[in-house]
Amino acid sequence: MKAYVFPGQGAQFSGMGKDLYEQYDEARLLFEQADEILGFKITGIMFSGTDEDLRQTKVTQPSIFLHSVIMAKVLGGRFEPDMVAGHSLGEFSALVANRALDFEDGLRLVYARALAMQEACEIEPSTMAAVLGLDDQVVVDVLSGIDEVVVPANFNTIGQLVISGSMKGVEIAMEKLAEAGARRVVPLKVGGAFHSPLMEPARVKLQEAIEKTQFHHPIVPIYQNVSAEATMDPDLIKENLIKQLTSPVRWTQTVQNMLRDGATEFIEVGPGKVLQGLVKKVNRKIPVRSAM
Repeated sequence: MKAYVFPGQGAQFSGMGKDLYEQYDEARLLFEQADEILGFKITGIMFSGTDEDLRQTKVTQPSIFLHSVIMAKVLGGRFEPDMVAGHSLGEFSALVANRALDFEDGLRLVYARALAMQEACEIEPSTMAAVLGLDDQVVVDVLSGIDEVVVPANFNTIGQLVISGSMKGVEIAMEKLAEAGARRVVPLKVGGAFHSPLMEPARVKLQEAIEKTQFHHPIVPIYQNVSAEATMDPDLIKENLIKQLTSPVRWTQTVQNMLRDGATEFIEVGPGKVLQGLVKKVNRKIPVRSAM
C-alpha cells in the first residue's frame, strides 16, 4: 500500500517549482492562477527569490503548498495513494491532493493561516528548539515541570522532538533537557512558537476561514496531525485542522499508524527529502522515495 506524504515549513528552497512551471502546461496554469488569487507574484519569489525572501511565513507556506499540490496534479494517473498525510502545513497539501479541498480554497486557507501565524508571532516573542537523542516521554516529563509556556510541538521521529513556547520557557527547557541527557538541543530559526498555546490568536482566525470553506469527502483516508489516526469524515477533518495550530504534530505516531494499517512504501510529494529521512528513522526497512 502506498502512503503519500507532504512536507511542511522548512522544505523551501530558491528555484522551487520552476522546473514544473517550465515542463508542464497544467503546472504553469496553476502557478499563474496562484499569483492571481494571492494578489502578488509568488512565482517570482519561488523561482528567483533569496532564501531570506522564502523564509517569510506568508511566503514559505503558500510556496511549499503550491510546489506539493502542483506536483501531485502533474503526476496525474501516477498519483495512486492508498493513504495520505502531511506534516503541519503539509496537511493542507494532502487534503487538496486527496480531493477533500479544491485548489483555490486550499490556497486561500494556507495564506490565511500564514498571515494569522505571522501576526500571532508578533504579539509575544517566542521560539522553538529541536531536541535530539531523548525519549519522547522524558521530554514531555521535563516540560511539565517548567512554570513557563513551553510544550512539545513536533514529534518528528524516534529521538527527535521539537519544543515550542515563550523565549524564557524554551531557554529554561533547553538547559533542563541537556541536563536530562539530550544529545543536542538546537534553537531553531523560526518566527515564533508554532503548535503551542501562543498560536491561539491564529487558531481563532483560521477557524473562521475553515468554517466558511466547503470540504469534500476525500478519495482515501488522511492521517491527521492532531490524532495521528485516519479519517475520511469532512467534519472531523475540519475540526482537527482547527486544533492543529495549538496542538503537537504527531508525525512519529502517524508514520507508525500508517505502517500498522498496511503501508508498504512512502512517497514524498513536494520540495526536499525531509519526510523521507524521518520515515526511515521510524522504520529503516520501509522503502521511501520522492514522487518525481
